[in-house]
Amino acid sequence: MKNYFQTFGKDFPASIVVVLVALPLCLGIALGSGAPLFSGIIAGIVGGIVIGLLSGSHLSVSGPAAGLTVIVATAIAKLQVYEAFLLAVVIAGILQMVLGFLKAGILGDYVPNAVIKGMLAAIGLLLILKQIPHLVGYNANFIGDESFKEANTENTFTAFTNFAAKINEGALLIGIVALFILIVWDGWIVKKIKKVKLIPGALLAVIAGTMMNQYFKFAIPFIALQPNHLVSLPVVNENNSFLSFFTFPNWSFITNKEVWIAAVTIAIVASLETLLSIEAIDNLDPLKRATPTNRELRAQGVGNFISGLIGGIPVTSVIVRSSANVYAGAKTKASAVMHGVILLLFVLFIPEIINHIPLSALAAILIFTGYKLAKVSLFKEFYSKGWDQLIPFVVTIVAILLTDLLIGIFIGCAVALFFLIRSNFRSAVLVVNDTNNYLIRLRKDVSFLNKPVIKEKLEEIPENSFVLIDVTRADFIDKDVIEEINHYMQHAHLKNVKVEIKKSRHKSMHRLFSQQNEFQYELN
Repeated sequence: MKNYFQTFGKDFPASIVVVLVALPLCLGIALGSGAPLFSGIIAGIVGGIVIGLLSGSHLSVSGPAAGLTVIVATAIAKLQVYEAFLLAVVIAGILQMVLGFLKAGILGDYVPNAVIKGMLAAIGLLLILKQIPHLVGYNANFIGDESFKEANTENTFTAFTNFAAKINEGALLIGIVALFILIVWDGWIVKKIKKVKLIPGALLAVIAGTMMNQYFKFAIPFIALQPNHLVSLPVVNENNSFLSFFTFPNWSFITNKEVWIAAVTIAIVASLETLLSIEAIDNLDPLKRATPTNRELRAQGVGNFISGLIGGIPVTSVIVRSSANVYAGAKTKASAVMHGVILLLFVLFIPEIINHIPLSALAAILIFTGYKLAKVSLFKEFYSKGWDQLIPFVVTIVAILLTDLLIGIFIGCAVALFFLIRSNFRSAVLVVNDTNNYLIRLRKDVSFLNKPVIKEKLEEIPENSFVLIDVTRADFIDKDVIEEINHYMQHAHLKNVKVEIKKSRHKSMHRLFSQQNEFQYELN
């Protein structure tokens, strides 16, 4: 607790930035999912407070995830009753808790670093590409959409080009000013004047954007933003109490097969997204602290259980909010918890004020966050590491841009696995020679994939040569390879080639070679 008080000066400003990032995402993802708008706010509050308190992650922030939008929309359409869908979210939460107790969190450790960094860069590029239309007032698709194909038949790139004819002058001016404030404040003023570090640039950008639009209303009405270009939080009033925004699951659907299918799907996808996000955020953490992944799955399970019970859509650990948290200077998970509390207070007490915030100002914050995730220096770093790191990194980025997060990750992992096998394949067999004396050394794991190379190298050995096959450094040799070597030993005498095997420390391998070795010496 003492540590949280010590870092309050960094965690609280970071929580403000996260709220400004989370607010449009919570509403946008709920809208894109076909769920009530307030369900996204509920999920954001639960993700911040409940999961924030239970999680072992220092910097991760949870909330509704764009990666679940299609799954949620499909489930709601199939079940047709939102209360039945909420039951699926509750069950999904229970399943996630079970996965945590079964220690399924280890799965995230198997994702290569090049793929994780590629995922971060791809999210950054997506933020830039997806938010530029919102920056200029083209809101055809919901804020937070990460999929290549969009709801209105556009895709990431066509939407990016189509907005040119539909620019809103007011939104464009506000967006440019907000982006300018972020660049100057974070890139220059904060570095020069340390005392102003506690004031988030994102908050200044939002205040400036809101004041600009209020000025437009009085001075230049024709460019003032209409409500569809502003935040639209549900407002509590005498006709609409706060409790009326909550919805509860209908337990009579517990035997419905579609409910269980949706629950299992949500549990698996939400768990995978969480593990990937946690791995990425631990990578961004300046202190490189490790998150206990099984505890995280249990925390996410409790979060989804509670979110479903009170009307929220599913939650996961999410990269955009978490990375904004990191770059805003957060030090502990108090930032994530405070962001949930502030989101709740906004809804309870000042929704009318929040509803004056222009979406273009919030889009500027997301674009700025995207730039930090996809800096040019990151691409230079992987270029310097060589092709075996650069190609999986680039493929992951392209795959995520053209599909979605999970499919892109799987493609990136497959490419990284190819390069891993290729690297092991190349290093498993070493061939050197001095005139007619040859050394063939087998190292690490020699699989059947190495058989063609070994066969080729053996057959290339000229007449009247001596060959030493050293297997002492091999941890494993496939039986196909052993058989190939034994076959060569049986006919090597025809070229007057003497073969000797430097015996392995593994007794079983020694036996496999010994009989043929004796046979070879008898022939000689």
